[in-house]
Amino acid sequence: MSTKIYCVRHAEAMGNVNEFFQGRTDTDISPKGEKQLARLADRFKDIDFDIIYSSPLKRTRATAVAVNKYHSADILIDDRLIEINGGVWENVKWADIPTLYPEEYKLWTDKMEDFHIKDGEAMTEVYARMSAAVDDIAAKNPGKTVVVVSHGCALRNYLCYANGDSIDKLADVGWSDNTAVSCVEYDDNGQKRLIFKNDSSHLPEELSTLRTSKWCRYEDKKD
Repeated sequence: MSTKIYCVRHAEAMGNVNEFFQGRTDTDISPKGEKQLARLADRFKDIDFDIIYSSPLKRTRATAVAVNKYHSADILIDDRLIEINGGVWENVKWADIPTLYPEEYKLWTDKMEDFHIKDGEAMTEVYARMSAAVDDIAAKNPGKTVVVVSHGCALRNYLCYANGDSIDKLADVGWSDNTAVSCVEYDDNGQKRLIFKNDSSHLPEELSTLRTSKWCRYEDKKD
């Protein structure tokens, strides 16, 4: 029996609205994010699942609760699903980062797989952490349907891995919108198949976050 993993990015939070590097900064859901959560709850209303795993941050925990609105699944907190540690970038405005940290910003935009930052995580560490975490979650829930609620950069790394690609293909994954859903299936031997990725079709255009983002080019996240 296959194990199905639905990966969900958290709803829009205040770091997205104010456009600073959110990382592990524990911000609240925004008013638009609350509307996104209502749409996400409706999307999962008729999807049967067994359990939810969530990053420990407030924005992911609130998103997990929304997924569970019409269900009664257990929600387990897994620290391994947390967002990249942004180190000295945490709480810095995206508009200021290219000037303050030009070398690191060039890596983030042009060679993301090589990104590393003082006092934070290297991208390779995020790739390894997320790959191991979701593999472990799948192994613990054979034959079940699981929802994993995490973050944009963290899920981008996992989806790269789930597609069978090394981290140097990270740019091909694209950014997911807030509350976007992806799906991966594991067979009995632990082999993975990416069914779909970054699907935000439950959101009308006016509830998209990335369409209005000044720092994330829309063409980079459409796929």
